[in-house]
Amino acid sequence: MQGFWNERFAAPGYKYGTAPNAFLVEQAATWPAAQTVLAVGDGEGRNGVWLAEQGHQILAVDYAQAGLDKALALAKARRLEPSRYATLCADLATWRPAPDSADAVVLIYCHLASALRRPAHQHLAQSLKPGGRLVLEAFHPTQKGRPSGGPQDVDMLYTLADLRADFAGELDEVLGWEGEVLLDEGPGHQGPGLVTRFVGIRPE
Repeated sequence: MQGFWNERFAAPGYKYGTAPNAFLVEQAATWPAAQTVLAVGDGEGRNGVWLAEQGHQILAVDYAQAGLDKALALAKARRLEPSRYATLCADLATWRPAPDSADAVVLIYCHLASALRRPAHQHLAQSLKPGGRLVLEAFHPTQKGRPSGGPQDVDMLYTLADLRADFAGELDEVLGWEGEVLLDEGPGHQGPGLVTRFVGIRPE
């Protein structure tokens, strides 16, 4: 899969555009200023760069260096201070964020196989400081076969029940939702899509 994403991101243009995800924009509007944010699976940087533009401190994590190279180019084009948006090429199968280190974790269409998903999600939840929040949007299993984007392996698509089980004992659910949205995120996500959304807060 790493080779697949490096090849995809090496192509000209931005596969999912350069505008941030709409759900993330909605959620980030409620955040305090100057948050320390882990943007996990940040790809070509559309979400992490936008968050940095809002005044937050971003560590963008992805295992496709080609995507992170584009993200850094986007940050430079947006005239971000280099210290505001940092990148890390890492595999969630082995990488562990420092516990209690982040004010927010963002997972936007970061699809993991089920064997990897739960431990990775638990480690990411544990990286939050008390009171920190996690924001996730991903495709639902019923998205399979639709042309608007997403993995075609059901094992990599998330139900709300999956996410509740993943974060049980780690996060208090603030929002959980499954339904259809209209996607307009570059050539990669276009048209009606069935998604799962989750927001959780680490207990104080």
